[in-house]
Amino acid sequence: MRDPDRLLARAGVRGDPDRDQHFLVDDRVLDRLPTYITEIDADASHLLEIGGGTGALTDRLLALAGDDGNVTVVERDRDLAAFLREEFREEIDADRLTVIEGDALEVDLPAFTASVSNLPYGVSSQIAFRLLPEKRPLVLMFQQEFAERMVAEPGTSEYGRLSVSTQHYADVELVETVPKEAFSPPPAVESAVIRARPRDPDYEVDDEEFFLRFVKALFTQRRKTIRNGIRNTAHISGLERPDAVVDAADEDVLRKRPDAMSPSAFAELAQLALEVDTPAVDG
Repeated sequence: MRDPDRLLARAGVRGDPDRDQHFLVDDRVLDRLPTYITEIDADASHLLEIGGGTGALTDRLLALAGDDGNVTVVERDRDLAAFLREEFREEIDADRLTVIEGDALEVDLPAFTASVSNLPYGVSSQIAFRLLPEKRPLVLMFQQEFAERMVAEPGTSEYGRLSVSTQHYADVELVETVPKEAFSPPPAVESAVIRARPRDPDYEVDDEEFFLRFVKALFTQRRKTIRNGIRNTAHISGLERPDAVVDAADEDVLRKRPDAMSPSAFAELAQLALEVDTPAVDG
């Protein structure tokens, strides 16, 4: 495997905290990341990496994909993208690696079987919710606090909109915490790795966009009861008849606060809200 410090030296770059640029240089962490895919027997034939940097993780993903597999790297930094093309010229020529220069929030992502990525922390939420709907296994590194919120359970202080939205798409687990010293330069906070295994939720939602917007609305008033949240956030949820939804909902649910509601409970309430907010047309 390529040595991460030597890759940094060959690239002639230094991380820039002002640009949210912290290079993972701990060999042990780099070596472990691909194993979180192999542990669940995920298809590694076409791996996607967001934020290739100098290619330390890319190198390990190429080994995981094997000679018949393929890795696509998205890198927004022009100089780093150019370095990756030079450093991995042999793999690119063999059609084992594709380097896409651009912003991961804007470029067309290729079809992929799994993603292993050390995400830029400033846009990690947006990228995560671009990847999660693809229903592919994910191994992603985030700020530790963000990762803990993704996996949080109802009734905990970390549980919120992020928890519900993430768990709507996948079973998510925090598989490793990563110290600051694993990066160059060290970030201001600890990091953590989550693994997301896609699955269909155990509830039905007729309108996923509304469901996620409804969850977002209620968590803007997380200290209020569901009753008050429904009434106070119609401008976010888009409900036209919030009082009618309150009248139709179960009293036990209305007394709860959002952080006590499981994803399935949110789904049931969102479904009711949709039905009540769209009155039948007399014909």
